[in-house]
Amino acid sequence: MDQPPHARTASFLVDDAPLLPFHKRLALHAGGGPFLDGYVLSIIGIATVQITPQWGLSSAQQGLIAASATIGIFLGSLLGGRLTDRFGRRRLYAFDLTAVAVFSVAQFWVEGFWWLFLLRVLIGVAIGADYPVAASLLTEFTPKKYRGPFIGSLTVMWFLGAASAYLVGDLVSGLGDQGWRWVLASAAVPAALAVLARAGTPESPRWLAGKGRVAEAEAIVTKVFGPHAALEIESGRSAGAIGPLRKSGYLGRIAFVTTFWTASVVPLFAVYAFGPRILAGLGLDGRVANMGSAAITILLLVSCVIALTAINKLGRRTLLIHSFAWSGLTLLLLGLFPGSPVPVILCLFATYAIFTGGAQVLQLVYPNELFPTEIRGSAVGLASSLSRVGGAIGTYMVPIALDRWGIGPTMLGAAAIAVIGLAVSAAWAPETRGKSLADSTRL
Repeated sequence: MDQPPHARTASFLVDDAPLLPFHKRLALHAGGGPFLDGYVLSIIGIATVQITPQWGLSSAQQGLIAASATIGIFLGSLLGGRLTDRFGRRRLYAFDLTAVAVFSVAQFWVEGFWWLFLLRVLIGVAIGADYPVAASLLTEFTPKKYRGPFIGSLTVMWFLGAASAYLVGDLVSGLGDQGWRWVLASAAVPAALAVLARAGTPESPRWLAGKGRVAEAEAIVTKVFGPHAALEIESGRSAGAIGPLRKSGYLGRIAFVTTFWTASVVPLFAVYAFGPRILAGLGLDGRVANMGSAAITILLLVSCVIALTAINKLGRRTLLIHSFAWSGLTLLLLGLFPGSPVPVILCLFATYAIFTGGAQVLQLVYPNELFPTEIRGSAVGLASSLSRVGGAIGTYMVPIALDRWGIGPTMLGAAAIAVIGLAVSAAWAPETRGKSLADSTRL
């Protein structure tokens, strides 16, 4: 491993540093974006129950509203990735969730389909911009022993946001015919709390060092880790030498990350955007469907926590392959036997929730460990954006598929996507367990 001169006399490198309270705080407020992603995506499923009859929305319009935030995330992830690699992590980190709060409040006064669609696209842009920023910042501060679980915890925050959305939405939607306005505006509360928690977060020393601002980087390392810590160099090339992402030699890794990420989110997004409706198609409806969606989300949250405990024991590759194999099998059974008794249906959904956790937590772990600092934000942003293309298409198609083909074929389609994820993971997934960023990012 190449090291700067000062690193050779240091007591330890940042990758080998002990876990500090700083890391725990950083992981918590870095999770604000994923929490809001899960919240915003899930809350629309409850809101549209009231909006649809009031506005006379068609299935296509329901699909567009449900997919609107995902479309925005596609745009925001691309933009945020480029901006954070060029201007640093800290600036955008302090701003993007403020926009989420503002646009969420604006939804309270929205009138008409297209205005709601636009506002939700803007919310998605802000959330999407946060993904490469927050994930890069957390990756570049966290020691290798804790990196997998900490980055994976961002996915746990996604499911926590989704579970909170179903619970809050079920409670607030009871405030009369216009309760959906309060439901959508409620996202401003966690957004504002996240903005306050992020105040004072330092810039990434790895990014600063890559830009030649070594003295600033060392000052932050000393402040966070103490006087005996030093940074290591992630590659044999100086920062900026990789050039544009398309010329960097990392496109194979982009293809892997994008494909498995897409295969893991398409079935999940469909379930979350239309969870109550899917459960209604399987024999549950009304508040039971809302509570069923919340219960499944809690199981997903638990499964992600389990995956975090296994990520260093099993390794990234093994965890990903098993996750796709077993979750895909449950989707297949749901598609083949949609008329099963309600307890069987709920059991299958619960099984899907338990086994999909591995693929979900690795969505951010892999891209942050496979790309070097100088292109990490751009790579994560690109992979996130491309995965959301499939997510948006899948979410848009769910109500149409339910109307035209029914619940069985819809679930079979989700199972087929999981099989694609399994095949790609078996063929391409590398193992990064226990590696420093210098080793895991090297081609």
